[in-house]
Amino acid sequence: MSDTVVVGLDVGGTSTRATALTLTGERLGTGRGGGGNPTSHGAERAATELRTALRGALRDVDPARVRAGTIGLAGAARLLADPAGRTAFDRAWADAGLRCPYAVHGDALVAYASGTAAEDGTVLIAGTGAIAARVHDLRLDRVADGHGWLLGDAGSGFWLGREAVRTLLADLDTAAAPGPLGRRLLAELLGSAEVAPRPRDTVDALVQAVTRRPPVELARLAPMVVTAAVEGEPVATALIAEAAAHLVASASRIRPAGASAPLVLGGGLLTGDTPLARAVRAEAVRRWPDAPVRSAGDGAAGAAWLAARDLPEVTDPVALHALLVPLA
Repeated sequence: MSDTVVVGLDVGGTSTRATALTLTGERLGTGRGGGGNPTSHGAERAATELRTALRGALRDVDPARVRAGTIGLAGAARLLADPAGRTAFDRAWADAGLRCPYAVHGDALVAYASGTAAEDGTVLIAGTGAIAARVHDLRLDRVADGHGWLLGDAGSGFWLGREAVRTLLADLDTAAAPGPLGRRLLAELLGSAEVAPRPRDTVDALVQAVTRRPPVELARLAPMVVTAAVEGEPVATALIAEAAAHLVASASRIRPAGASAPLVLGGGLLTGDTPLARAVRAEAVRRWPDAPVRSAGDGAAGAAWLAARDLPEVTDPVALHALLVPLA
């Protein structure tokens, strides 16, 4: 088993990460590429970043030792339905020297697998967007939200940024002085925290500053909300509480009351000791008191475990998970 190697990739919109692991848990190599989501960047560019990450992970590994691989990415179904896209990924896989098969799964399943070995459970992800998914037999079974910034993604980074600006606009409409978070937003978006003598002028400038940019860029304001919440700023604290309620409500659409299966929290806003992660954990424990709530870990390692668990020599996938996936 020490000679067998599996490869896992976690492909995101801003980075692509790959890891090569033995079945005894030895990490032989890691690699990184740029954003590899074919939906966002096109299949050819995504395949180029995939190839870069794979070559980094296999720099000191004989590709012939690799028996299986898994690629986790958003929009997996779209890639699988696109012959040209799948051909581009096949070519990148072969260019890295790999001759073994690989599977493609949604990033939500990979996030789930990075947090637990349980075959059934729920994953809740909040980053730029937000989505909840129920997992059954380690397959995505049902999904809630993930509808994009225009129609959904409640509680996401985009949602936090948009709601923070909307709150600021409401304050300016009533001639109320912006609070600490509002002043930070003004400085970020307009270059000055000062409100014009006629507040409507600041409103108009703020609306123009936001609408001139792609809508998704509102997600870049989310860290300001998080930082302000850490400092106890009232508006930010209220937004974090509302975001947590939205996220748990999304999970509740597909997760029954009283469920005891694991709930895995993933995405930049829900991993680590963030105010939103704490708020979601507290609400999840209240709603599902018998369920373990876990953080997603290394997505590439989770993908590698998904690849390895179906190999004939793997008789205990749960024990293998403990070896391959360092839990957060």
